[in-house]
Amino acid sequence: MSPRAAAARPDLATIIAAPKVLLHDHLDGGVRAQTVVEIADEIGYAELPTRDPVELDRWFRESADSGSLVRYLQTFDQTVAVMQTEAGLHRIAKECVLDLAADGVVYAESRYAPEQHIAEGLTMEQVIEAVNAGFRDGEREAAAAGHPIKVAALLTAMRHAAKSAEIAKLAVRYRDDGVAGFDIAGAEDGHPPTRHLDAFEYLQRENAHFTIHAGEAFGLPSIWEAIQYCSADRLGHGVRIVDDITIDGVPVPLWVAQAHAAHIDNFDGVDLSTVRLGRLAAYIRDSRIPLEMCPSSNLQTGAARTIGLHPISLLLRLRFRVTLNTDNRLMSGTRMSHEAALLVEHAGWTLGDLRWVTINSMKSAFLPFDQRLALIDDTIKPGYAALGAPATSSR
Repeated sequence: MSPRAAAARPDLATIIAAPKVLLHDHLDGGVRAQTVVEIADEIGYAELPTRDPVELDRWFRESADSGSLVRYLQTFDQTVAVMQTEAGLHRIAKECVLDLAADGVVYAESRYAPEQHIAEGLTMEQVIEAVNAGFRDGEREAAAAGHPIKVAALLTAMRHAAKSAEIAKLAVRYRDDGVAGFDIAGAEDGHPPTRHLDAFEYLQRENAHFTIHAGEAFGLPSIWEAIQYCSADRLGHGVRIVDDITIDGVPVPLWVAQAHAAHIDNFDGVDLSTVRLGRLAAYIRDSRIPLEMCPSSNLQTGAARTIGLHPISLLLRLRFRVTLNTDNRLMSGTRMSHEAALLVEHAGWTLGDLRWVTINSMKSAFLPFDQRLALIDDTIKPGYAALGAPATSSR
């Protein structure tokens, strides 16, 4: 038996206790269903499919399970509708921090698109300041409850719109007030990242950080443009990079389809000596470009087939800089400990694997180096050591 196969699998209590880092989480995708109902009542929003919080929670998950990214994104109409006031934004931001902290997250970057929250008259500056205030209040309350956490914001521009340059300037303006970086999101097909080159060039001139949603519903061209034309620091999802990798001469997506048909559940039996990287995949691995991977979300949007055969596990074994994330906690009915538990159960992950991706995430965060190092040395490594994790991954 291999050392990895023999390694003990952590139980859920251990996974929850382990310190976690989250880089890809949408604020409007993690609202509590109860909060959606209550704010809708306060502002007179009458378009919810149900006003029962339990049924509404189920509606979000079922609607997001369509296998279509376009339909998946439509569920956000309901959450965005209740995020149009300063009070609503503050409450949702604060609850986001408390929910993450209760799940053992010690650092998170929460992203949202200011342009989507101005329908009722707020300015984008008011949106940003309300969210930042909610994050700070959540951090204080979480620390008082014994769950210290730091949460930074990422300002997102919608790739089908034309506000990216304006939002990039806001990300720079507020970078000393809780905004860590910039992102573009939305449907990839037909909306290449190069449409927003002016925003990315401005951010580079200002020495600012940014990530780009790429390689989720669209393939290698989207990833290539995000890296080579736009110079992204990280890739949001990036799951389609496996289109540029082969196993025994078979492209990974086809290999996965064949494995699934043959009832092969994960990548554990793959001989890595038979794996070949294409030029783009090799460049991303060589350059240590972080991949913000979101397994449950990728199943919902059709970007992956099963948890066991999600590319994150193969990329982990190949030593890409993969990170584990939630994407949209409400729509996927998930949290960080749930994502980790799924990989333990279906892909054979160990506590050492979880430690490795957590350190990957912290190394890749849009925080100053000294703050990243402090969290790794003072919180993450001691936290995993106390749980019995080995100093290195078993992969």
